[in-house]
Amino acid sequence: MAKKVGVYICKGCGIGEALDVDALAKVASKEYKAPVVKTCDVLCAPEGIELIKQDLAGEGVNLVVIAGCSARVNYDHFDFGPEILVERVNLREQVVWTQPPDDEDTQMMAEDYMRMTLAKTKNLELPEPFIGENLSKAILVVGGGLAGMTAALEAANAGHQVILVEKESALGGWLNKVYKIAPLAAPFTELQDPDVEARVQAINDNPRIKVYTGATIASTAGAPGMFDVTINTAGGEVTERVGAIVLATGARPYDPEKLGHLGYGQFADVITQAQLEELVKAEGKVVRPSSKEEAVKVAFIQCAGSRDPEHLPYCSAACCVESIKQALYVKEQNPEAAVYVFYKDIRSSGQYEHFYKQAQMQGVVFVKADVESIEEGEGGKLAVNAQDLMMGAPTLLDEVDVVVLANGMVPSTLVDENLPPEEQTRILNLKYRQGPELPTLKYGFPDSHFICFPYETRRTGIYAAGSVRRPMDMLQAVEDATGAALKAIQCVEMTARGMAVHPRSGDLSFPEFMMSRCTQCKRCTEECPFGAINEDEKANPLPNPTRCRRCGTCMGACPERIISFKNYSVPMIGNMVKAIEVPEEDEEKPRVLIFACENDAIPALDMAGINRLNYSKWVRIIPVRCLGSLNLVWVNDAMSKGIDGVLLLGCKHGDDYQCHFMKGSELAGIRLSKVSETLDRLGLESERVQMEEVSIMDYDKIPGIIERFIEKIEEFGPNPMKGF
Repeated sequence: MAKKVGVYICKGCGIGEALDVDALAKVASKEYKAPVVKTCDVLCAPEGIELIKQDLAGEGVNLVVIAGCSARVNYDHFDFGPEILVERVNLREQVVWTQPPDDEDTQMMAEDYMRMTLAKTKNLELPEPFIGENLSKAILVVGGGLAGMTAALEAANAGHQVILVEKESALGGWLNKVYKIAPLAAPFTELQDPDVEARVQAINDNPRIKVYTGATIASTAGAPGMFDVTINTAGGEVTERVGAIVLATGARPYDPEKLGHLGYGQFADVITQAQLEELVKAEGKVVRPSSKEEAVKVAFIQCAGSRDPEHLPYCSAACCVESIKQALYVKEQNPEAAVYVFYKDIRSSGQYEHFYKQAQMQGVVFVKADVESIEEGEGGKLAVNAQDLMMGAPTLLDEVDVVVLANGMVPSTLVDENLPPEEQTRILNLKYRQGPELPTLKYGFPDSHFICFPYETRRTGIYAAGSVRRPMDMLQAVEDATGAALKAIQCVEMTARGMAVHPRSGDLSFPEFMMSRCTQCKRCTEECPFGAINEDEKANPLPNPTRCRRCGTCMGACPERIISFKNYSVPMIGNMVKAIEVPEEDEEKPRVLIFACENDAIPALDMAGINRLNYSKWVRIIPVRCLGSLNLVWVNDAMSKGIDGVLLLGCKHGDDYQCHFMKGSELAGIRLSKVSETLDRLGLESERVQMEEVSIMDYDKIPGIIERFIEKIEEFGPNPMKGF
């Protein structure tokens, strides 16, 4: 489309006092020939918005450049509809709030940002949404337990068709195996009936829910809005088209055979929580498995395997509440029975503190202790040897009828590395180039980002819910399933509009491939964090636009630079680099370029500005969607132009804090190792390019990070490419 640029410079928030706004306007009108350039006292005020709207209608402006505050604020004020392109120049947070006013170098920084933004607009195009064919808004729920049934009902009640697949012959999952459940509602003190029949009836009565029991997923092909799922049923294969998937396949108990040190397998009366449920359902009361005599003295051992680096390093979250519930089974059948709970920490989160208190009032004794061994006692009963952590002394509980181990849980997605690939458990059988199942974090949970994006997995449109996502109790599983259903609905609705889902929600752009130049190197298909790109038999990439999260990692990976977005491309960022004015060597004004990830680094830089933290006047900042989108040609361009150093600021990555696009920072680090070759070729020190990981909370460290890098650059001296 023919673009007509309108540049609007705000003088509010101290910009007008700190900068020569007229000189800034000349950069736009004289150097870049912007046909419309105007200033305004407060651009986000009604009169400022009206000023722009008049030019949209009267002057035919269709590309608006706002020079004022950060793009992270007032974006709703400057949204002029899908037909108008908007770019922002951050003069406030990144210039006047971090630099001294009325200063030559502050003015140079502001003018550079104006040049960089206008240079980017040369290649900018209006994004055209990708709308798939035969889109479906149906939701597939895999797993018919409490979480799965909840997700199915919530999605159906919101007006969506639901396909519910359960591998067992009946719905209910774990609920079918328990005698009672912990309370799911106030006052959180009484045991509750599982009420499986009513829950299943609600599913069967809902006309929007189609149920397949005794069924498994044979294959899942396609992408959000267009998943074609083949289901193995007793009557043969059926195929369903769905828009999004909720994975609610739950967890399984940790293998008790590995708990021999706690007497499991050695004594018949040492059992697990799951076995106690089976026992009570079968016998109607708590009995000794060895003799079927009613148990009058029962010990519960918490963290049997959990929070143990030799077994499960994590807390299984639900065990404490389950043991409290089972302790109340014993008290319910015999109030005079002796019940002991040996624990490291009682974790009855939220309202379950009331449940914990109820057990104490019923006479259940809680002992904070490390259990050292279970031994055979007198009369064939059991003895529990422990170290009492409150008393600081050994303690012995003898004549115990039954010992119950809280043996924790592992997700159904956990891969048994001891088994060959063909014998591994398969759930979704994805037809993805990067593998048939969801990628998992350590411990086998498929959540992609447990801090920022719960429910998200690393496969777009597939959301994990319940204990397959992380250890949780039933109350949490109900809430979790509701959240996952909402995420699935959000996905199908956004996909129908051609929009991206988290974290670039609403983005209409998607990667476009110039296939005539593709060398089939496979880097894009291998490095995409979300498995969005398949391959044909000749290794040509086969993009699936609705799987794409718009991070640009494929763009950064491509050595031929054949991948671009309408509003984000290698030439656009390259033009920004080339637009920076680099002073001559004798002016002693070095230039450092910062490529900053828009997810954490840019917010941290903005926060530094909001807190009026000063940092070096020599830096110029270019936001990138993710450091994974960094193309090394940008570093080459910067160094060739005479930029003295390049600093990459990206999200932290790892198991404790994840890069927003999962692998961006990690990939940038790998690519950075290759930069030394480029710098060596140019005869430059490889330390001129450095990467730092920051979170938004590191904003107060930003000035220090920049200053230390500048000091290092000054030690090296000016880039010898300056002036060439």
